[in-house]
Amino acid sequence: MGRPVLFLHGWTMRGAVFDDVIERLGAEFDCAAPDLPGHASSGQRVATLDECATCISEELERWGKAGAVVVGWSMGAAAAWTYVERFGTGRLAGLVTVDMSPKIVSGPDWPHGLTGQDAKSVTRSTARFATDWDGATQGIATTMFANRDGAPGLSRENARQIILSQDPVQMRRLWSDMVAMDARSTVAQLDLPYLVCSGSLSRVYPTSASDWIARTATQARRHVFDRSGHSPHLEEPDAFAGVIREFACGLS
Repeated sequence: MGRPVLFLHGWTMRGAVFDDVIERLGAEFDCAAPDLPGHASSGQRVATLDECATCISEELERWGKAGAVVVGWSMGAAAAWTYVERFGTGRLAGLVTVDMSPKIVSGPDWPHGLTGQDAKSVTRSTARFATDWDGATQGIATTMFANRDGAPGLSRENARQIILSQDPVQMRRLWSDMVAMDARSTVAQLDLPYLVCSGSLSRVYPTSASDWIARTATQARRHVFDRSGHSPHLEEPDAFAGVIREFACGLS
């Protein structure tokens, strides 16, 4: 078997969004993309970042050896940071995060949270998720991509159908965890090769969030997908697979 690569999906999504990338990587890698707690086939598991970290630990134990690459997109990156905080980096050969901020709420000392939002607007979004989940899913699906119609790998409407298939109570629970998260100290202590990715056209997080991570983590380097928004694995799947392959093959 090739090097293990564990893909972690974003909030309201499911592991299958990485199927195309996994196919492009081929038999050279031993890939897995589980549904994270609260989502799809794992919908009955409690939806918290801590439980997501437990899920990651279970997946890594399944391989029974060290040397995995973890690729976390959006909430998946938050799950990866939570895993590192709880379990350390001993089982990992490298980490990739995709378009995520270690603190999603901006403030006076942190301008790198959700694009165009502050604490008050995040509070309003949280309230809307409780009162108008159906309407909120329109905006969630649209901002996933640089093009409002979606991506070659997933249309906006198909993305919305995935979101609607999730339990909104579980989604709100995880959202609250992400709003409360501050992983900046975890990022600063990371001690492994780290590839920090984002799309230059993201409408979810500013590029400055990934720039900060790349400056702060001691072994980090940066990659920007020029034609992607928040979801480069869906918007530029061939380029994304190539970047993951190059990073993983360069690890000892």
